[in-house]
Amino acid sequence: MTQVDFHHDAPDKLRHACTLVAQWHRDGRPVWIHCPDDGLAARIDQMLWTFDPQSFIAHARDGHPLAAASPVRIGSDVSAAPAEALLLNLSPQVPDDFTQRAHIVEIVSQDPADRDAARARFMQYRQNGCDMHTQHATTENA
Repeated sequence: MTQVDFHHDAPDKLRHACTLVAQWHRDGRPVWIHCPDDGLAARIDQMLWTFDPQSFIAHARDGHPLAAASPVRIGSDVSAAPAEALLLNLSPQVPDDFTQRAHIVEIVSQDPADRDAARARFMQYRQNGCDMHTQHATTENA
């Protein structure tokens, strides 16, 4: 059964994503950051290099020569994501193969349109029998 964690009310969705990825990276968990387009993929790629000057998060965009060896990968083709990777969904849509994933994380900002899209994803996951969890997006529980 797919576990889906929703982190809601994030003041800065991408910064919260970076905080979560840093924690998972420290824990040795492989991560796939699912982006809907190259623009968002480029933004999260840049933020992972710069958001915390005290940390280093080894990561690569899908298609890069080092991507296969990277513990954190960024891409839009979710079918390329390793099966064991935690999937961080930054897309407004549910990933195509979500029922084949063990763990998906969604981050919901304070933006009303983002909240509405997240509610639709939440309902779709729940209707498909996913194990649903919610928590407030704060640094303490990232």
